[in-house]
Amino acid sequence: MSSIPNADPAPLATAVRHAFGWSIAMAVLLVLAGMAALIVPFVSGIALTITIGWFFCVAGIFHFLFAWKVHFTSGIFWELLIGFLYVFSGLYLIFHPIAGLASLTLFLAAYFLFKGIVEIIQFFQLQPRHGSWWLLFDGIISLLLAVLIWKSWPSSTVWVVGTLVGISLLFTGFSRLMLTLTAKRILTA
Repeated sequence: MSSIPNADPAPLATAVRHAFGWSIAMAVLLVLAGMAALIVPFVSGIALTITIGWFFCVAGIFHFLFAWKVHFTSGIFWELLIGFLYVFSGLYLIFHPIAGLASLTLFLAAYFLFKGIVEIIQFFQLQPRHGSWWLLFDGIISLLLAVLIWKSWPSSTVWVVGTLVGISLLFTGFSRLMLTLTAKRILTA
């Protein structure tokens, strides 16, 4: 009988340490980005609006490119129409970021609502594991942010987007850091 040699655990340990390092670095960057957004909420709200505008433009260009790959007329028409809508929406957000900020506020409320629900579901799926309550914490914070945005719209959209994104980034980074440190402690014990 041939025996299968045991795999050397050193590469696996190195990969795990590397993953923990990246996860901690990402958490710290999220916390720093959250603090920056809280310090200058108007600037971060405008920057977010312009960034989303650029993402829409890129998505529109991809739809235009995909239209050339579609082999039936109605598909080409719909791809071009969707591409045009993306590019038009993106350019509107880029050239009118303050006006775009008001509509972006409603999208942000929907994002926080969805994010909060997903993280609470993940908590219940991971509940017996150590540190899973951080997902519940982050989910509850996200749901509270969704309610705050909805209640203050449209009067405070100039500052609320940057502030709430900053709070979300701060808590997401903190939760990620705590979850990573808990996982590291469990795996090294």
